[in-house]
Amino acid sequence: MKNNLRVLLLAAGPGLLAPAGAALAQTTTPAARPTLGVATAAGIVPLSLQQAIDYAVKNKSSLLSTRLGEQTAKAKVGEIRAAGLPQVNVAANVADNFKLQKALVDFGALGGGGSATTLTQADIAAAQSGRTVNLGTVALPAEPVPPQAFAFGLRYAGNTSASVSQLLFDGAYLIGLRAAKVYEDLAKKQTQQAEIDVVEQVSKAYYSTLVARARLGLLARNVQRLDTVLYQTNETFKAGFAEKLDVDRLRVQRNNLIVEQQKAQRLTELSVALLKFQMGLPQDQSVQLTDSLGAAVVDAGALRQRLGSANFATGGGDTSLGGLPTAPAGGTAGSPGSEQARQDQQSALSGGRTSQIGATFNYNNRIEFSTLETQQALAGLDLANRRAGAYPRLVATAAYGFSGSGKGAGDLFAFRGPDARSSNGFPNQNWFGFGNVGLALNIPVFDGFRRKYQVQQARIQQQTLEKGFETLRQTIDLQDAQSRTTLINALDVLDSQKANLELAADVARVSRIKFQEGVGSNLEVVTAETSLREAQTNYYAAIYDVLVAKVDRDKATGELYNQAKK
Repeated sequence: MKNNLRVLLLAAGPGLLAPAGAALAQTTTPAARPTLGVATAAGIVPLSLQQAIDYAVKNKSSLLSTRLGEQTAKAKVGEIRAAGLPQVNVAANVADNFKLQKALVDFGALGGGGSATTLTQADIAAAQSGRTVNLGTVALPAEPVPPQAFAFGLRYAGNTSASVSQLLFDGAYLIGLRAAKVYEDLAKKQTQQAEIDVVEQVSKAYYSTLVARARLGLLARNVQRLDTVLYQTNETFKAGFAEKLDVDRLRVQRNNLIVEQQKAQRLTELSVALLKFQMGLPQDQSVQLTDSLGAAVVDAGALRQRLGSANFATGGGDTSLGGLPTAPAGGTAGSPGSEQARQDQQSALSGGRTSQIGATFNYNNRIEFSTLETQQALAGLDLANRRAGAYPRLVATAAYGFSGSGKGAGDLFAFRGPDARSSNGFPNQNWFGFGNVGLALNIPVFDGFRRKYQVQQARIQQQTLEKGFETLRQTIDLQDAQSRTTLINALDVLDSQKANLELAADVARVSRIKFQEGVGSNLEVVTAETSLREAQTNYYAAIYDVLVAKVDRDKATGELYNQAKK
């Protein structure tokens, strides 16, 4: 009982904080997978982000393995509880004592000394004369007889019995009952931690696929636009108004763009394969992402307001920070605008929160913090279990059975009871019943200070977990600051890359017009197109960074799991 409880309580080891979703071993196959949606005629299933998350939570093999661990925890709790229920056992055995064990018996001590009758010549003469003679007896000294070997029992013997025991009091068992619910909660939190990891992985993979497909579509439009320019330039060359060098430059540009498009196509296919893997979806199942990239990109101004960070272009920041400073004309160093930006950056890097945000932040939103609290509760129960080792243990017992013997196997299995008689009328019973009831009390007196050192270890374990709370709080604060800073920076980069994309698109448009009107060079068009593609690549990279930073932010604040459950 105590060993089982120790295993249960020690389940709160440090390894429980490791992400269970990191395991790649897939040992369980679901019997039936839930339907994602109505497939099209081509067998393509429409898939939204929420559907992808729901499917992954139900079917990811690593999560299924974690849930099996949760069921194992429930079974272990049932094992602990079963120790307090009546324990019934039935036993039977038959033995062939082909060589009976002998023991030395002192038969001389049982018989005592001998006796004899005295007869004298006078007694004989009196008897011959007809007189009555009374003969006397005298005791003779006992002669020493050595102990003799004697075998008890018969060759064949058997017995059968039923026993019942009921635990009446055991301190470790009472603590085990208290630990059962805590242990189940710990297993559930392990599963929740694994679900959070899966939600994070699926979200990032889904966003990556959205960005890859959007960029692939943009590259296709770039090829079409460049084909138009190449066709017009080639026609102009045929008319004698352009050089062959201009056509060759555009052909080189188009070849490079085609290669880039092919690479993007392969990367898109790889991102879809990664999404299916993170979902636990078979790779042969075709899917069509239904969420739009524009809807996935959250409003930068609203995010900045939620983060409590001011931005001159798009947001005013949290109202608790006071009025929004006026944007400076030049934005030079030392200006109010640059000072405000510096303060925002310093606040984000230092992990500082406004009073409004700090008041609403709850460490228990993080599953790691809640898991550590459960581990601390189990450590306290482990300490109580060690101390309970000094308490007595009381068990009620009862047994009833039969034992028998015989000279042969047939004689043994004759099962003759108390009414059996032999042919000459003597009792001939060979099976005899027995029964007993009682109480077994075990009082620990001295164990060589073993329990003392066990209590010390349990107390140190509890203190270690208490110290871990401060470390975990600092880690959560750092992750909160890092996610906030990363998200703010990503939003700033997205604004910048969006402006650069608009400028690059305008420059490319003007360059094409100038070239078509004969007032610009082909080299300007090639350079502008190259800059446009670079701006497009940077823009979509910035979008992906914002989406990933948003997922990291939600995970840092403990909101990712709640959002996935909506």
